[in-house]
Order: sequence, then structure tokens, then C-alpha cells
Amino acid sequence: MVMAAAKLYGAVESAETMRALVSLYEHDLEFEFIPIDLKAGEHKRQPCLSLNPFGEVPVFQDGDMVIFESRAIMRCISFIYPKPGKEHIFMEPKMQGIVAGWIDVEDHQFDPLASKLRWELVYKPKNGLATDEALVAKMEAKLGLVLDIYEKRLEHSKYLGGCKFPSADLTHLPNLYYLMGTKVKRLFPSRPHVSTWCDEILSRPSWKKVVEMIEMAQL
Repeated sequence: MVMAAAKLYGAVESAETMRALVSLYEHDLEFEFIPIDLKAGEHKRQPCLSLNPFGEVPVFQDGDMVIFESRAIMRCISFIYPKPGKEHIFMEPKMQGIVAGWIDVEDHQFDPLASKLRWELVYKPKNGLATDEALVAKMEAKLGLVLDIYEKRLEHSKYLGGCKFPSADLTHLPNLYYLMGTKVKRLFPSRPHVSTWCDEILSRPSWKKVVEMIEMAQL
């Protein structure tokens, strides 16, 4: 069990921070959340730069261990603090490879499209900026092709990463949460396995805790 001294530096509105938070909650770890004001540029100044010289969040610190990059934090937590009987990793090298592959798929195929859609459909309207509808249509079409591949995978596997809930699925949660609040959610009903998968992972207690934090920060 991680000691109470463990800290997560981040911003609740950051999808990357959300990814680290849900991983911590999935593993029932005790930690202190230290909010970083991105608008004020705290992440670009000391002491944040001493933790991550790239000036980004989140950063996970447990004793003398300091890790940045949300997917690295997620992988580290899964390996160092496994939850007995509900591990997010597989010990078999073959299954480890499959999970790693789907984490990379999320990083390189799903996230770039979902992040652009999140920017256009969530952050721009929130900040009084005009949405680029042509870009949205282009990104939505490309995301549909990615979800078609997910649909085929989920026809034969409960989760993208295998028979149990692994990090490969957890890493999708922040963007799925935002997309389901936009018109892009129309991509899901026509892909029943993806739709069921999405509903299930978004209903996990660990993710609900993150959503509570998001909603509290918006008050």
C-alpha cells in the first residue's frame, strides 16, 4: 500500500490528470492531491519544474520516486501497487504485450482525434471561441473508423486489453467522458459492443470519484 506521503500534482480539468487520478482510485491508494493552477502558469515555474522539467502535469511523487507523463504514472501504479485479484496487468508476457499494444493504440490513434474534438466541442465553446465545424466533421469521421476497429475487437474480448479491466481500457476514460457530452456520442449506439464497453467503464466507482472532483471544481 502506498504511504500517505504520496502526492499527485495536477489540474482536475486536465485529461492527463484525470487518467492518473482514476488509476490511483482504482488501486485504493492513499494520496494527497495538490492542485496546480494551469491558467496562472504554475506548471511552468518552480517548484513544479523541479518535479517535471517539461512543465506539464500530472506528476506522481511517492517518497524519492517522481514520475511524470500520465500513461507512465498509470503503468507504474499498476505494476508497483497491484490490487490483489483485480490487477490491471497480466503477468504472462503475451498478455502484457497485448495490453501495451492497446495502450499505444489509445495514445496514437484514439487520443489525437478525441483531443481535437474535445478542444473544438468543449473548450472552445466554454471560452467563447468559434468551433471549426469542418475540422470536427473530419475528426469525427476518422474517429468512427477507429471505433469500427474497437467494435471488432470487443466482439471477441470483454475489454480491449483482455478478459479483465486493464490499463489499456482505463486510459480511454477522460476523453470518453468528454465525448459523451457532445454530438460525437452519436457514433456509439451503432457500435453495440463499443457502446456497452463505454457505458461499463464510465460507470466504474473509481471514475465516479474523478467526476465528483471535476464537478466540484466547476462550482
